[in-house]
Amino acid sequence: MSDDQIKGDGAIRRQSLYGSSIENTYAGVLSFMRRNYTRNLEGADVVVSGIPLDLSVTFRSGARQGPQAIRAASVQLAELKPYPWGFDPFDDLAVIDYGDCWFDAHNPLTIKPSIVEHARTILASGAKMLTFGGDHFVTYPLLIAHAEKYGKPLALLHFDAHCDTWQDDDPDSLNHGTMFYKAVKEGLIDPAKSVQVGIRTWNDDFMGLNVLGAPWVHDNGVDATIAEIKKTIGDAPVYVTFDIDCLDPAFAPGTGTPVPGGLTTAQALKIIRNLGDLNIVGMDVVEVAPSYDQSEITAIAAAHIACDMLCLMRNKKVAGTL
Repeated sequence: MSDDQIKGDGAIRRQSLYGSSIENTYAGVLSFMRRNYTRNLEGADVVVSGIPLDLSVTFRSGARQGPQAIRAASVQLAELKPYPWGFDPFDDLAVIDYGDCWFDAHNPLTIKPSIVEHARTILASGAKMLTFGGDHFVTYPLLIAHAEKYGKPLALLHFDAHCDTWQDDDPDSLNHGTMFYKAVKEGLIDPAKSVQVGIRTWNDDFMGLNVLGAPWVHDNGVDATIAEIKKTIGDAPVYVTFDIDCLDPAFAPGTGTPVPGGLTTAQALKIIRNLGDLNIVGMDVVEVAPSYDQSEITAIAAAHIACDMLCLMRNKKVAGTL
């Protein structure tokens, strides 16, 4: 049976990494956007994977179920051409769902190296990574592997309610509020070329990162935000991390540390959709905690953000800049 005739479970029946299958949105294997479930990295442009960790949280747990929730919320995105792009990204972009990073949750000191090795394996293939958390700590080991691959320091584009640069000099700690303190201290990211969007919590030391807080975005608008991001980052290799609590709790209640006053889903999506000029080397969407969600709106928002990231990668491949 040819791929264009497959009806149902394309994630395990499709032979090619390209193209889409006909699926009932309410049934079937729940890979992200019905991409092939495989550990074969050959030919993949982008590898989707999950890191179901929530041992690093400082308030509500539950983000370990985030990767499953985002996959489940992506079913409608696999049914039609994504809006507003008007194309099937998988006609041109080879994307696989690698499944989840395995780590021993009962042996915490092994978690960080397990995630680093997971990322190293994927990046060694030449593919880009799109990763679903899990709590935000997972970005730290991902940055370690990406900095090894693309060179230190990277720029960081960080969407969040929290700056995550609170002081933490314990190399073995698991804390989803201190990763970027460590990343700056270890030279993984360049604060001068990094931007934090949507911040609305206080820190006495923002470590030199450029902060476009949620009030700034509301007062100055999305177009000005996009312009500042591009001006600051330029052509530097940039890792994009999106903590879903960047969105106001009205749009993303299903997260562990919600903070009022955040971005709307519409604001966030417009920003993401206008990042095609950036030299994006890696991406993640984190902190979806479905046990606190309402009608899956948080997971749906995360899935749409991730889909838009893939559409950016599709355009880069078509333009020869991936």
